[in-house]
Amino acid sequence: MKSVLFACNMNSVRSPMAAALLRAQARGRVNVDSAGVYEGALDPFVAVVLGEINVPLDEHEPKPMRALDLAKFDLAVALTPEAAEEARRLMARERVEYWPTENPTDSYGGRDEILAAYRRVRDDLRRKLAQRFPDLYEKP
Repeated sequence: MKSVLFACNMNSVRSPMAAALLRAQARGRVNVDSAGVYEGALDPFVAVVLGEINVPLDEHEPKPMRALDLAKFDLAVALTPEAAEEARRLMARERVEYWPTENPTDSYGGRDEILAAYRRVRDDLRRKLAQRFPDLYEKP
């Protein structure tokens, strides 16, 4: 696999988080990007929970899927039903996977409760990435 696109609704939480996690693990062996059905604004809690595990966001700029040449991606991983539908509309169905992923922005409470929801998503994505891309997660 040479290139992976992660997609969610606004490209502000789940897809940039997944892309940053895989990019950090792949270390240039795979081209990784993210996009949304719509263009949103990056959620600051994403940088916080990724920073806790020393994963940089780089200079993520949210963008819609329609702004990318999807033909250059070997795989699109959709993290929301809407993103799965859009990805299947724009590229071959066999190149799209759907990974249902919690939306941490739906969480309520104080900062600790909200951060806990973002950490759950981060950790869930880390497990899914390690299962889907074991060759990138093997110890040297």
